[in-house]
Amino acid sequence: MQIVELLTPDYEAAWLPWAVQYFFFIGIAATTALTAAALAFGKPGSPSARLLPAAVVVLLVTAIAAPVSLLADLHQPGRFWHFYAHFTPWSWMSIGAYLLPLFVMLALGFCLLWWLRRERLLRLTGLAMALLAVSILVYTGAEVMVVRARPLWNTLLLPWNFAVTGWLAALGAMLLVGRWLPGGLGAMPMELLRRLGISALVLVVLGVLVWVATGSLGLDPSFPAALRLFEDFPVWRLSLLGAVLSGVLMLVMLARPAARLGGAGYSLLVALVMLGSAWVFRWVVFMSVQGVPKYGAGLYLYSMPLGGDGLLGILGMFGLCLALLVAVVFVLERFPSFNPARAGH
Repeated sequence: MQIVELLTPDYEAAWLPWAVQYFFFIGIAATTALTAAALAFGKPGSPSARLLPAAVVVLLVTAIAAPVSLLADLHQPGRFWHFYAHFTPWSWMSIGAYLLPLFVMLALGFCLLWWLRRERLLRLTGLAMALLAVSILVYTGAEVMVVRARPLWNTLLLPWNFAVTGWLAALGAMLLVGRWLPGGLGAMPMELLRRLGISALVLVVLGVLVWVATGSLGLDPSFPAALRLFEDFPVWRLSLLGAVLSGVLMLVMLARPAARLGGAGYSLLVALVMLGSAWVFRWVVFMSVQGVPKYGAGLYLYSMPLGGDGLLGILGMFGLCLALLVAVVFVLERFPSFNPARAGH
């Protein structure tokens, strides 16, 4: 009898927690951009117009935070430069290197035009921004989906899930920041937010049903791969249970009357659950899936570092968002709008 001992090398994960942060913030930024572009056509005083300030603040903060986390994920400045020095049109990451700066510039321009009260230009910029937001959602989903070596990633529903969970987080972020804007939660159109949140949940459930149906028919290899994980590993069963419970909890909370959603503590809880669910989904997609061996049994063990590539980086990005939010709220309190005609007086 011969015994062959196989040794597994120790190596870093291809996607680090910086990627989780990037896909979290860019998903919020893109879906907020789509929402804000639609809200810009609302009449003054309408629920759409009253939600627009919160959408603009969320858009401004996440459009700045997302590229920062992406640059950190690239590790080396040379990798960023190579996207432009060596364009590869067959690579979604290379295409995204051109789409992302354009989207960020339009998003910042949209926020500036809202502050300047230039409604006509705001709406035109919003339309262009919405088109680029769709392209951002496509490229971010596709660059993960095209990895055929990972069946759990290689599904057409991954971009859809990134988009709808990003929209859920975007609505939660608007509900969160609204309390610090002029007028507070009383100025927020809670009924509109409630209906939009339920719509986002319905889209999430629709994506799950399509995934189960196509997987059961043998059209989507990611479904049987996930089913094997749920059957063999308790930690994956816990993640499934957590996803179901968080979805039910959000539905129950959003189904309450809009006046209930206006409470400071209740709205904070709803916002954190919406944001946390979207973040955890991305953590599972990136970090947990990388713990599944391509060949062999069992799961790889991942221990998150405490430094910049791990916990400190995660906390640092949320700290950056908090700092940006404080700065934006301060400016809006001091200068609710800017009238260029009076700038010289």
